[in-house]
Amino acid sequence: MKIEAIHFVEDIGLFFEQMGLPRMAGRILGVLLISDPEAQSIPDLAQSLKASKSAISTMTRLLSEVGLIERVASPVPRRVYYRFTPGGWILYVRHWIDLMSELHQITERGLILMQDKPAELKTRLEDAHELFSLLEERFPEILTELVALRNNRQAALSVPVEGERA
Repeated sequence: MKIEAIHFVEDIGLFFEQMGLPRMAGRILGVLLISDPEAQSIPDLAQSLKASKSAISTMTRLLSEVGLIERVASPVPRRVYYRFTPGGWILYVRHWIDLMSELHQITERGLILMQDKPAELKTRLEDAHELFSLLEERFPEILTELVALRNNRQAALSVPVEGERA
């Protein structure tokens, strides 16, 4: 990998770590975002990242569970390949919104528990409840817009150049 690619991969890893996720998961995602070919095997990822196959395997499972990467058909028997999931960011944010929605419901229960308490004691839960309410209300619209942008970009890519057959 070129030095710029190494820095990109490490930056994604550090970002993931700042989000409370394993750095290795971010590093794998970084490689899959820029790899050519787009699908990489566990040994390929291990070699690129100078990491153990078991570490790669564990983190690819995590990234698959949150929808950022997916397994793809393997040209080599008994070898697993992964790639960044088309629309993976949207799937990831939807997963995150679902989690925030659950937290929203929990804060509602907390507010019921605190209904007879002084206002200053309820502030912590009210702040959280308002935040999660806004996220639940506004993020789906943003995701819908992102899906439309992505679909338009994909449609533009599949439009044949003048003089070419479809």
